Amino acid sequence: MHAPEVSAAKARRWGAFYYAEQVLRVMKGYSWSIVMYSVGQPVAYLFAMGVGLATLVDTGNAAFGGVSYLAFIAPALLVSAAVMTAANEFTFPIMDGFKWRRIYYGPHASPLTPQQIAAGQIMAVTLRLVLQSAIYFAAVALFGASPSGWGWAGILVATLTGLAFGLPLMAYSASITEDKGQFALVMRFIVMPLFLFSGTFFPLDNLPLAVRWIGWISPIWHGTELGRTLSFGYREPPLLMVLHAAVLVALAVLGWILTRRRFARRMGQ
Repeated sequence: MHAPEVSAAKARRWGAFYYAEQVLRVMKGYSWSIVMYSVGQPVAYLFAMGVGLATLVDTGNAAFGGVSYLAFIAPALLVSAAVMTAANEFTFPIMDGFKWRRIYYGPHASPLTPQQIAAGQIMAVTLRLVLQSAIYFAAVALFGASPSGWGWAGILVATLTGLAFGLPLMAYSASITEDKGQFALVMRFIVMPLFLFSGTFFPLDNLPLAVRWIGWISPIWHGTELGRTLSFGYREPPLLMVLHAAVLVALAVLGWILTRRRFARRMGQ
Protein backbone atom coordinates (compact mmCIF):
# COMPACT_ATOMS: atom_id res chain seq x y z
CA MET A 1 0.00 0.00 0.00
CA HIS A 2 1.26 3.46 -0.88
CA ALA A 3 1.19 6.35 1.52
CA PRO A 4 -1.71 8.79 0.85
CA GLU A 5 0.61 11.45 -0.49
CA VAL A 6 2.21 8.95 -2.89
CA SER A 7 -1.17 7.76 -4.16
CA ALA A 8 -2.28 11.37 -4.60
CA ALA A 9 0.86 12.19 -6.57
CA LYS A 10 0.34 9.18 -8.85
CA ALA A 11 -3.30 10.13 -9.38
CA ARG A 12 -2.32 13.66 -10.33
CA ARG A 13 0.18 12.29 -12.84
CA TRP A 14 -1.70 9.28 -14.26
CA GLY A 15 -5.27 10.21 -13.46
CA ALA A 16 -6.47 10.17 -17.07
CA PHE A 17 -5.22 6.61 -17.50
CA TYR A 18 -6.87 5.52 -14.25
CA TYR A 19 -10.21 6.90 -15.37
CA ALA A 20 -9.81 5.36 -18.84
CA GLU A 21 -9.28 1.99 -17.14
CA GLN A 22 -12.48 2.47 -15.17
CA VAL A 23 -14.48 3.26 -18.33
CA LEU A 24 -13.02 0.23 -20.13
CA ARG A 25 -13.93 -2.03 -17.22
CA VAL A 26 -17.52 -0.80 -17.46
CA MET A 27 -17.50 -1.44 -21.22
CA LYS A 28 -16.26 -4.96 -20.60
CA GLY A 29 -19.55 -5.74 -18.86
CA TYR A 30 -21.47 -5.27 -22.11
CA SER A 31 -18.73 -6.18 -24.57
CA TRP A 32 -20.93 -8.51 -26.63
CA SER A 33 -23.48 -5.76 -27.10
CA ILE A 34 -20.66 -3.49 -28.25
CA VAL A 35 -19.47 -6.08 -30.78
CA MET A 36 -22.95 -6.73 -32.14
CA TYR A 37 -23.85 -3.05 -32.45
CA SER A 38 -20.50 -1.63 -33.50
CA VAL A 39 -19.45 -4.38 -35.89
CA GLY A 40 -22.45 -6.59 -36.62
CA GLN A 41 -24.66 -3.75 -37.84
CA PRO A 42 -22.16 -2.22 -40.31
CA VAL A 43 -21.17 -5.69 -41.58
CA ALA A 44 -24.86 -6.34 -42.26
CA TYR A 45 -24.95 -3.02 -44.14
CA LEU A 46 -21.83 -4.06 -46.05
CA PHE A 47 -23.40 -7.35 -47.08
CA ALA A 48 -26.80 -5.86 -47.93
CA MET A 49 -25.52 -2.86 -49.88
CA GLY A 50 -22.23 -4.14 -51.20
CA VAL A 51 -23.36 -7.62 -52.16
CA GLY A 52 -27.13 -7.31 -52.53
CA LEU A 53 -27.59 -3.85 -54.04
CA ALA A 54 -24.33 -4.14 -55.96
CA THR A 55 -25.96 -6.69 -58.28
CA LEU A 56 -28.22 -3.85 -59.51
CA VAL A 57 -25.46 -1.26 -59.83
CA ASP A 58 -23.01 -0.93 -62.68
CA THR A 59 -19.65 -1.83 -61.19
CA GLY A 60 -16.17 -0.78 -62.16
CA ASN A 61 -17.28 2.45 -63.85
CA ALA A 62 -15.73 5.87 -63.43
CA ALA A 63 -18.45 7.05 -61.03
CA PHE A 64 -17.21 4.55 -58.43
CA GLY A 65 -13.51 5.10 -58.99
CA GLY A 66 -13.19 2.16 -61.37
CA VAL A 67 -13.78 -0.43 -58.64
CA SER A 68 -16.70 -2.57 -57.54
CA TYR A 69 -19.57 -0.97 -55.67
CA LEU A 70 -18.62 -3.06 -52.64
CA ALA A 71 -15.10 -1.57 -52.61
CA PHE A 72 -16.59 1.90 -53.12
CA ILE A 73 -18.91 1.85 -50.09
CA ALA A 74 -16.72 -0.16 -47.70
CA PRO A 75 -14.54 2.81 -46.55
CA ALA A 76 -17.67 4.94 -46.11
CA LEU A 77 -19.33 2.33 -43.93
CA LEU A 78 -16.13 1.95 -41.88
CA VAL A 79 -16.09 5.70 -41.21
CA SER A 80 -19.85 5.88 -40.60
CA ALA A 81 -19.68 3.07 -38.04
CA ALA A 82 -17.06 5.00 -36.06
CA VAL A 83 -19.18 8.16 -36.14
CA MET A 84 -22.29 6.27 -35.00
CA THR A 85 -20.36 4.79 -32.09
CA ALA A 86 -18.92 8.18 -31.15
CA ALA A 87 -22.42 9.68 -31.25
CA ASN A 88 -23.57 7.10 -28.71
CA GLU A 89 -20.52 7.20 -26.45
CA PHE A 90 -20.33 10.99 -26.25
CA THR A 91 -23.98 11.69 -25.47
CA PHE A 92 -25.82 9.56 -22.89
CA PRO A 93 -22.69 8.43 -20.96
CA ILE A 94 -21.64 12.08 -20.57
CA MET A 95 -25.09 13.04 -19.32
CA ASP A 96 -24.93 10.06 -16.98
CA GLY A 97 -21.66 11.31 -15.54
CA PHE A 98 -23.05 14.75 -14.73
CA LYS A 99 -26.77 14.31 -14.22
CA TRP A 100 -28.21 10.85 -13.67
CA ARG A 101 -25.71 8.77 -11.70
CA ARG A 102 -23.19 11.62 -11.34
CA ILE A 103 -20.30 9.20 -11.67
CA TYR A 104 -17.82 11.97 -12.51
CA TYR A 105 -18.06 13.50 -9.07
CA GLY A 106 -16.60 10.49 -7.23
CA PRO A 107 -13.27 10.62 -9.09
CA HIS A 108 -13.35 14.40 -8.85
CA ALA A 109 -13.36 14.10 -5.05
CA SER A 110 -9.93 12.50 -5.44
CA PRO A 111 -6.91 14.37 -6.85
CA LEU A 112 -8.22 13.76 -10.40
CA THR A 113 -9.02 16.99 -12.24
CA PRO A 114 -12.03 17.49 -14.54
CA GLN A 115 -9.63 17.60 -17.49
CA GLN A 116 -8.20 14.21 -16.53
CA ILE A 117 -11.68 12.72 -16.24
CA ALA A 118 -12.57 14.06 -19.69
CA ALA A 119 -9.29 12.80 -21.12
CA GLY A 120 -9.82 9.35 -19.61
CA GLN A 121 -13.30 9.12 -21.12
CA ILE A 122 -11.91 10.11 -24.52
CA MET A 123 -9.01 7.67 -24.30
CA ALA A 124 -11.34 4.76 -23.54
CA VAL A 125 -13.70 5.63 -26.40
CA THR A 126 -10.74 6.11 -28.75
CA LEU A 127 -9.50 2.61 -27.94
CA ARG A 128 -12.99 1.27 -28.61
CA LEU A 129 -13.06 3.06 -31.98
CA VAL A 130 -9.67 1.63 -32.94
CA LEU A 131 -10.61 -1.95 -32.00
CA GLN A 132 -14.04 -1.68 -33.61
CA SER A 133 -12.57 -0.26 -36.82
CA ALA A 134 -9.86 -2.95 -36.91
CA ILE A 135 -12.43 -5.74 -36.61
CA TYR A 136 -14.62 -4.12 -39.23
CA PHE A 137 -11.66 -3.67 -41.57
CA ALA A 138 -10.85 -7.36 -41.18
CA ALA A 139 -14.38 -8.12 -42.40
CA VAL A 140 -13.90 -5.71 -45.31
CA ALA A 141 -10.65 -7.44 -46.23
CA LEU A 142 -12.35 -10.85 -46.13
CA PHE A 143 -14.91 -9.51 -48.63
CA GLY A 144 -11.99 -8.42 -50.83
CA ALA A 145 -13.18 -4.82 -50.64
CA SER A 146 -9.84 -3.16 -49.87
CA PRO A 147 -7.54 -3.67 -52.88
CA SER A 148 -4.79 -1.26 -51.78
CA GLY A 149 -2.00 -2.15 -49.42
CA TRP A 150 -2.75 1.09 -47.57
CA GLY A 151 -6.31 0.08 -46.80
CA TRP A 152 -5.44 -0.66 -43.16
CA ALA A 153 -4.82 3.08 -42.62
CA GLY A 154 -8.58 3.48 -42.92
CA ILE A 155 -8.69 2.28 -39.30
CA LEU A 156 -6.89 5.46 -38.23
CA VAL A 157 -9.02 7.62 -40.53
CA ALA A 158 -12.23 6.15 -39.10
CA THR A 159 -11.01 6.74 -35.54
CA LEU A 160 -10.05 10.33 -36.31
CA THR A 161 -13.42 10.93 -37.97
CA GLY A 162 -15.24 9.52 -34.96
CA LEU A 163 -13.36 11.93 -32.70
CA ALA A 164 -13.88 14.85 -35.09
CA PHE A 165 -17.61 14.36 -34.77
CA GLY A 166 -17.72 13.05 -31.21
CA LEU A 167 -15.60 15.57 -29.29
CA PRO A 168 -17.66 18.66 -30.21
CA LEU A 169 -20.72 16.57 -29.37
CA MET A 170 -19.13 15.65 -26.03
CA ALA A 171 -18.70 19.35 -25.23
CA TYR A 172 -22.36 19.92 -26.05
CA SER A 173 -23.44 16.96 -23.92
CA ALA A 174 -21.45 18.31 -20.98
CA SER A 175 -23.38 21.57 -21.22
CA ILE A 176 -26.84 19.99 -20.91
CA THR A 177 -28.41 20.22 -17.46
CA GLU A 178 -31.88 18.86 -18.26
CA ASP A 179 -32.79 15.96 -20.54
CA LYS A 180 -35.46 17.26 -22.92
CA GLY A 181 -34.85 14.86 -25.78
CA GLN A 182 -31.85 16.74 -27.17
CA PHE A 183 -29.94 13.56 -28.01
CA ALA A 184 -32.85 12.09 -29.95
CA LEU A 185 -32.93 15.28 -32.01
CA VAL A 186 -29.18 15.05 -32.60
CA MET A 187 -29.49 11.48 -33.84
CA ARG A 188 -32.47 12.19 -36.05
CA PHE A 189 -31.59 15.58 -37.51
CA ILE A 190 -27.78 15.59 -37.48
CA VAL A 191 -26.33 12.06 -37.42
CA MET A 192 -28.72 10.44 -39.91
CA PRO A 193 -28.67 13.28 -42.49
CA LEU A 194 -24.87 13.31 -42.35
CA PHE A 195 -24.86 9.54 -42.87
CA LEU A 196 -27.21 9.71 -45.85
CA PHE A 197 -25.88 12.86 -47.56
CA SER A 198 -22.10 12.45 -47.19
CA GLY A 199 -21.38 10.45 -50.32
CA THR A 200 -21.74 7.21 -48.41
CA PHE A 201 -23.61 5.21 -51.06
CA PHE A 202 -22.83 7.28 -54.16
CA PRO A 203 -20.48 10.15 -55.09
CA LEU A 204 -21.39 13.45 -53.50
CA ASP A 205 -21.45 15.11 -56.93
CA ASN A 206 -24.58 13.11 -57.74
CA LEU A 207 -26.56 15.10 -55.18
CA PRO A 208 -28.29 18.37 -56.12
CA LEU A 209 -26.56 21.51 -54.94
CA ALA A 210 -29.44 22.18 -52.54
CA VAL A 211 -28.26 19.36 -50.26
CA ARG A 212 -24.67 18.87 -51.40
CA TRP A 213 -23.49 21.36 -48.77
CA ILE A 214 -24.41 18.84 -46.08
CA GLY A 215 -21.60 16.64 -47.34
CA TRP A 216 -19.13 19.50 -47.52
CA ILE A 217 -19.49 20.22 -43.80
CA SER A 218 -19.77 16.58 -42.77
CA PRO A 219 -16.85 14.84 -41.04
CA ILE A 220 -18.18 11.61 -42.57
CA TRP A 221 -17.55 12.92 -46.10
CA HIS A 222 -14.04 14.13 -45.28
CA GLY A 223 -13.20 10.81 -43.64
CA THR A 224 -14.81 8.80 -46.43
CA GLU A 225 -12.82 10.58 -49.12
CA LEU A 226 -9.59 9.92 -47.23
CA GLY A 227 -10.56 6.30 -46.66
CA ARG A 228 -11.38 5.70 -50.33
CA THR A 229 -8.07 7.13 -51.43
CA LEU A 230 -6.22 4.80 -49.07
CA SER A 231 -8.44 1.81 -49.80
CA PHE A 232 -8.39 1.72 -53.59
CA GLY A 233 -6.61 4.82 -54.86
CA TYR A 234 -9.66 7.01 -55.35
CA ARG A 235 -8.50 10.03 -57.33
CA GLU A 236 -8.39 13.15 -55.23
CA PRO A 237 -6.18 16.25 -55.68
CA PRO A 238 -3.40 16.26 -53.07
CA LEU A 239 -4.48 19.67 -51.79
CA LEU A 240 -8.00 18.39 -51.21
CA MET A 241 -6.61 15.41 -49.29
CA VAL A 242 -4.73 17.80 -47.03
CA LEU A 243 -7.94 19.79 -46.56
CA HIS A 244 -9.88 16.65 -45.57
CA ALA A 245 -7.29 15.75 -42.93
CA ALA A 246 -7.03 19.34 -41.68
CA VAL A 247 -10.80 19.63 -41.21
CA LEU A 248 -10.93 16.42 -39.18
CA VAL A 249 -7.98 17.38 -36.99
CA ALA A 250 -9.36 20.89 -36.46
CA LEU A 251 -12.77 19.60 -35.39
CA ALA A 252 -11.21 17.10 -32.98
CA VAL A 253 -8.91 19.73 -31.43
CA LEU A 254 -11.74 22.26 -31.14
CA GLY A 255 -13.95 19.64 -29.51
CA TRP A 256 -11.20 18.74 -27.03
CA ILE A 257 -10.65 22.39 -26.04
CA LEU A 258 -14.38 22.99 -25.56
CA THR A 259 -14.77 19.74 -23.63
CA ARG A 260 -11.96 20.62 -21.20
CA ARG A 261 -13.51 23.99 -20.52
CA ARG A 262 -17.01 22.60 -20.13
CA PHE A 263 -15.92 19.83 -17.73
CA ALA A 264 -13.95 22.31 -15.59
CA ARG A 265 -16.88 24.75 -15.49
CA ARG A 266 -19.42 22.03 -14.74
CA MET A 267 -17.38 20.71 -11.82
CA GLY A 268 -16.72 24.15 -10.43
CA GLN A 269 -13.01 24.37 -11.15
